[in-house]
Amino acid sequence: MFSSAVPYKNQHYSELKKACIKDKKLFEDSEFPAINSSLFFRRSPPGRVEWKRPGEISKSPHLFVEGISAHDLNQGSVGNCWFVAACSCLALKENLWKKVIPDWKEQEWDSTHPEDYAGIFHFQFWLFGEWVDVVVDDRLPTVNGELIYCHSKDNNEFWSALLEKAYAKLAGYAVVDFTGAVAEAIDLEAEAFHSDQKKQDELFTDLLKVYDRGGLISCSIKVSHTHEIELKMGNGLVKGHAYSVTAVKNVRLGHGLLAYFKNETIPMIRMRNPWGKTEWNGAWSDTSEEWSKVGDTERGNLGITVADDGEFWMVFSDWCKYFTDVDVCRLINTSVISIHKRWHEVVHFGSWTKNADPLLNRCGGCYNHKLTFLQNPQYLFDVTKEVDQVLLSLQQKDMKINRKYGQGENQTVGFSIIKVETNRKYRLHDIVTQQFVATSTYINARTVFMRVNLQQGRYIVMPTSFKPLTLTDYMLRLFTDVDSGCRELMDDKPKVRCWSSFVGYPQVVSHIYVHAAQGLENQDKTGGNYPYVIIYCEGKSVESPVKKDTLEPEFAFSAVFYRKHPRKPITVQIWNSNAVKDQFMGQVMLTGSVKDTTEAQVLRLRKQGSQMAEEMPGYISLKIVTVTQLTAI
Repeated sequence: MFSSAVPYKNQHYSELKKACIKDKKLFEDSEFPAINSSLFFRRSPPGRVEWKRPGEISKSPHLFVEGISAHDLNQGSVGNCWFVAACSCLALKENLWKKVIPDWKEQEWDSTHPEDYAGIFHFQFWLFGEWVDVVVDDRLPTVNGELIYCHSKDNNEFWSALLEKAYAKLAGYAVVDFTGAVAEAIDLEAEAFHSDQKKQDELFTDLLKVYDRGGLISCSIKVSHTHEIELKMGNGLVKGHAYSVTAVKNVRLGHGLLAYFKNETIPMIRMRNPWGKTEWNGAWSDTSEEWSKVGDTERGNLGITVADDGEFWMVFSDWCKYFTDVDVCRLINTSVISIHKRWHEVVHFGSWTKNADPLLNRCGGCYNHKLTFLQNPQYLFDVTKEVDQVLLSLQQKDMKINRKYGQGENQTVGFSIIKVETNRKYRLHDIVTQQFVATSTYINARTVFMRVNLQQGRYIVMPTSFKPLTLTDYMLRLFTDVDSGCRELMDDKPKVRCWSSFVGYPQVVSHIYVHAAQGLENQDKTGGNYPYVIIYCEGKSVESPVKKDTLEPEFAFSAVFYRKHPRKPITVQIWNSNAVKDQFMGQVMLTGSVKDTTEAQVLRLRKQGSQMAEEMPGYISLKIVTVTQLTAI
């Protein structure tokens, strides 16, 4: 994840700093000038802004004062609680903030060599699939001598103010850009977590893993009207306000050795208010009587204080009840050497592009637009385990930096996952029996995320904008437990080769869908039957997964064949999987003619041989569609 960073706007920190020291002048960033329009898009400043360097604000400025901590940060007079919450999360993870603030020792003020100070700093952010190094000067906006954005409790500590300036220059979304994480938005209110104990338990287990594995979590409470923004509620929580989650833990109840033997715990979560004060005053707040249920050692481990420092604990059920929105940033582990679960990652960069030729158009919109939907980019992947959890993240290129030119709004985007034929290797052109297994929400956020459990088989994920002809760039990330072989489908049909005139070229394409079988003959006297399907066509075969212990299997299995010899039949066989020798359970032979019915059929199984061979016990239900246009299926 931490590769070499690309200089933003081709500004190289070390070269610029050397030039400033040589010329004995402080850096002034021409790419991000010290003017109001650099910091305000629609709103006006909260007073007359003066741009001051740290040395004009404090007599002894430092990047860090006694290290970095989530408690360093306070929100400015401009409502930027979301950034302060993100910084608080960042401060908890040393391996991350040292990446975001590179060369931090070299960047620190050196009072013994003031001649080496050049008024220039640099920070690194993860932007659209790569780390970007952003250079800024140290001129910071103040009103009445006070910093108006994120600042530290110590008035001579400037890491957070300078970091926010670099981020304003880049203009993105902080928690993701600090980490390269995969972002997931959870709506606690819409999904009614407060009233569903099972969902609460699953969410807590998930958030505990995210926190333990270095991920970042923030949360907030929706507002119904603009006047409710940053409105303090009776319970001490603030609406429309971003809180950073600073711990997730099963807290042990009881005192002394009895607590360890009894092993009774309660799920809890700790948060920090970016204001640096104003806390939850309900159950398990700093001074509440509930803490008497927890031993001194455990309370010490949890760092319980009675100060109004903005940090507080809540029992998880109350958190689900009062908070409405959660942003979860998962650091997905792709390391070969790790004690935690390792994911296989595939990243694809693409664009929704316009072309008058439907076969080349790649901006068809969502499934509401059925005539153009399949004209979108298509990515094929395989699930090789019986069931596998798949994580998908679609990120569009952030254009906030272009807002001043009227082009900075996110598009409404999402994606669909379609289960396709096991042997498909060309683009999908029609939905015959292929199955939609999942569709993300369509939102105008920068990132759309989904977690989904998929059965063994082959799938296509199709990233789309909501409306056709929406043109922008995107990044698709797919994570699976086992390598999925994810790749973009570029070809619409088999290519014509120089040798095609000698060996032949497909004349028709056939799609075969085997739904199920009934009344199969028992193959194992002990009662175990494990049927599977094999489809044969022109010397090629495709085999389905085995169905366990059944004589009424539902296969829901399909294959597609581009056929050079349409008069040769297609054979569908059912076999019983056996450790010693697989047993034949029956077959059907299909002419696969373009004139044949395209409706679902139920056919009697027969012995091997001709199409009219002797019958065997059982029936198979299937559907076959054959067409001469190779780009029709």
